[in-house]
Amino acid sequence: MSNLTNNRLNITATPAQITAVKTAYQTILTNLSFLLGLTTEERSSLPAIDVNNKTFTEDAISAGVNNAALLPAYVSPTAMQTDLTLFSQLDELIALHNQLGEKLQDTQLLAGSEAYVGALTLYKLFASAAEAGVAGSDAVYNQLKQRFAGQGGTGKTPTNPE
Repeated sequence: MSNLTNNRLNITATPAQITAVKTAYQTILTNLSFLLGLTTEERSSLPAIDVNNKTFTEDAISAGVNNAALLPAYVSPTAMQTDLTLFSQLDELIALHNQLGEKLQDTQLLAGSEAYVGALTLYKLFASAAEAGVAGSDAVYNQLKQRFAGQGGTGKTPTNPE
């Protein structure tokens, strides 16, 4: 758990960095303009390839390519090979995407946690100041305590409100 003495992040991205990353994403979308979206129903109804059926798929396509005379004209092992090649290419890109996505989410989680823990500390400090009668602290404390209204308790400052 983060705390005020262990602030692992103390940085923001510059507007130029955000713009550059957005541009990079747009470049990816431009370069992979064939990417598409599926409905939830389509996604759940399609048979998915896995380690076992990928090997089967490779073997079947190879058999189709090597025995094209045995297949009807409307069946194209070459088109199937193209699909499988794209699957493999995207598999590599998805791994990179997932690594980046995990780092983005982890960094966002940590930044949010550090900000929230700091806010809870400020809340406790304002509550103590209000309890001690420090001028001006009542209004600040009353504003902040609204976050915890309706959560039960004794009305005292929460020790770990989350």
